[in-house]
Amino acid sequence: MARVPVESSHLASVGHDGDALLEIEFTDGSVYEYYGVPASVYHGLLGAASRGKYFEAHVRGRFDYRRVA
Repeated sequence: MARVPVESSHLASVGHDGDALLEIEFTDGSVYEYYGVPASVYHGLLGAASRGKYFEAHVRGRFDYRRVA
């Protein structure tokens, strides 16, 4: 999946498949897939003033996920 780089102290890049799969690369190099994530959450993440805080409030703990790298 193509990811776009983001300015964040915790997130390096994010991508969404346009359906329900969100992929996040963290600054430590780990990559996670989050399942069932609407595109609106992805766009909210991209537009957030603090992407790390948005991730904590709207993604972490709300969707199933797995580490892929």
